[in-house]
Amino acid sequence: MPKLIRRRFKDTRGEAELFRRRAFAGFALILLGLCALVGRYVFLQVLHHDEFALRSVNNSVKPRAIPPARGLIYDRNGILLADNVPAFRLEVVPEQVHDMNRLLADLGKVVPLDPDDLDAFRKQLRQSRRFDNVPLKMHLTEDDIARFDVNRWRFPGVDVVPYLTRQYPLGSMFAHVVGYVSRIDADDLENLDPDRYKGTTHIGRIGVERSYEDMLHGSPGYELDEVNADGRIQRVLKTDPPTPGKNLYLSIDARIQKAAQDAFEGRPGAAVAIDPRNGQVLAMVSVPSFDPNLFVNGISSADYSSLMTATDKPLLNRALRGAYPPGSTVKPFMALAGLEYGVRTPQDSVLSTGVFYIPGQARGYRDDQRGGVGTTNLYKAIYASVNTYFYKLALDLGIDRVSAFMGSYGFGHPSGVDLPGEAAGILPSREWKAKHSPKERNWYPGETVITGIGQGYWSVTAMQLSHALATFAGRGVPYAPHVVMSTADVGKSPSPLLNPPTGPSLIKNIKDWEAVNEGMQLVIYSNDPTSTGFGTKLGDGFPYRIAGKSGTAERFSRKTDAYNEDKNTAYLAARHRAWFEAFTPAENPRIAVAVVLEAGAWGAKDAGPIARKILDAWLAAQGGAVPPNTPLPESGVAASSSAASRPEDLPQEDAPATDSSSAGGDTQ
Repeated sequence: MPKLIRRRFKDTRGEAELFRRRAFAGFALILLGLCALVGRYVFLQVLHHDEFALRSVNNSVKPRAIPPARGLIYDRNGILLADNVPAFRLEVVPEQVHDMNRLLADLGKVVPLDPDDLDAFRKQLRQSRRFDNVPLKMHLTEDDIARFDVNRWRFPGVDVVPYLTRQYPLGSMFAHVVGYVSRIDADDLENLDPDRYKGTTHIGRIGVERSYEDMLHGSPGYELDEVNADGRIQRVLKTDPPTPGKNLYLSIDARIQKAAQDAFEGRPGAAVAIDPRNGQVLAMVSVPSFDPNLFVNGISSADYSSLMTATDKPLLNRALRGAYPPGSTVKPFMALAGLEYGVRTPQDSVLSTGVFYIPGQARGYRDDQRGGVGTTNLYKAIYASVNTYFYKLALDLGIDRVSAFMGSYGFGHPSGVDLPGEAAGILPSREWKAKHSPKERNWYPGETVITGIGQGYWSVTAMQLSHALATFAGRGVPYAPHVVMSTADVGKSPSPLLNPPTGPSLIKNIKDWEAVNEGMQLVIYSNDPTSTGFGTKLGDGFPYRIAGKSGTAERFSRKTDAYNEDKNTAYLAARHRAWFEAFTPAENPRIAVAVVLEAGAWGAKDAGPIARKILDAWLAAQGGAVPPNTPLPESGVAASSSAASRPEDLPQEDAPATDSSSAGGDTQ
């Protein structure tokens, strides 16, 4: 019997009900989604409109700091010494670079990147934020820019940016005065105001660039830029311009500076010239020098190694940091101390026999000339540089009065010049020895004796000696040496920087000043063969009287009884520091000069001509005459001296030559 098949009939009503339930659920979901969409829309466009509108703007508008133009530096006559010149550099924004190593490798095939560029970039990359622009290569050439422009699309986050770079037109001539700027490093960032230095890449390192950084830098501005998706600027929306730094005018005259540098003829040494009336530095030279432009955008390893290993040390600022025994250049100050303390009069005399003995001691301290020069008063002691006179004077004064008097003229501490890095030098004293020689704290008469001729513990810079000489030349009125004469905002006239005296005159009796001044003039003009300036013709052809003093400081202790006249010039130059100090016009001084040669046989013969060339350049800068409205009295301080006080007219006493080992230096 066949199986019956049961058939189901279509449930139309059930299916319709199911469809209605599903349709309702779908509609509910659509409605719920629509409500969520509307709610989100209300949230974004109504409740938080301002917030998200600002975020949107920030995605397309970027603030950018505009670094200020650095102030320019001029000499006293307006000759440009430090300039800003347009240049281009390659910058990278790290947050827009996914693989920095690959980018640098590929970019180096387009724009040459040397190891120094890469080292500097990586160093600055570590100390920068990811959204900061980091310089990669400075001072791009036109070819570099052209090659990068063609391949710009390959390097997102990299761009060519214009900037002002520092340039020093006179190069090495002002390197130790003006100094240089270089790129800011991590140590600088710890000490700099981040707001003020926003966008700035360079900072002053040495010289005026460093000491006047606050004036030269200025204040940054800001710019709102509209950028595209690659971060490239499409247009500038708003600009708040920066405030440029102040321009500086130095008191230095470039003509005198050049003459001073040329006068050394490459021989290591230093010279400083100061106006005694106000402390303005007219010239400051350190030889050899270097090109400051090498440091501006990062000096190469090869160039830096060359400078650091050079035997003549061009990076050493000998005018401020080269400290040497002053030799006989301190004798005029010693003579003045004797007069001011009432221990000597100009006519008091001593007998120079060639060797001086401290009472009760067998050790002898020699004069420079074999057999001595006979009876010597203050004038002859200065112009013939008679050691015996100053040995005895130092002993009579005592080290305490010597140290106190010399300290008042600036020896033993920085002069206060407005440049960084000045050495203090050494002024011999009981206190100094106790501090630096704890095992031998006692002070001995022999140390006082050699202190009187500028030997022993003495150490002086050219700046210190020039400052002391300028103080004396200005009749004892002390001024701190100043290199910057005036400042000026862009487009405005210069305003002088005040430099008042640091105290009253140090000289109690003007007659004492006149006596020492006369002795220094006789160094230049005396016809006595014993004069250290005899035969040098340092005063020939100069229209005003010059007062001067030489100094020949020994670098090593003498091992034999031989006198210097027994030695050849090359031997003496290897053993001596040659000094010369001078000021003019002697009656109304306007320039005081101190010169030191690291290797010179004699102060007057070797350093003296350098000082004379500086004075010649000063005279030429004045138009051949001292400026008007300040008439000079007729000369003749020495020429018209009475016969009783003329040192040449003193009786000369012959003394037997004495062989004795020297404890003092041959100083002239």
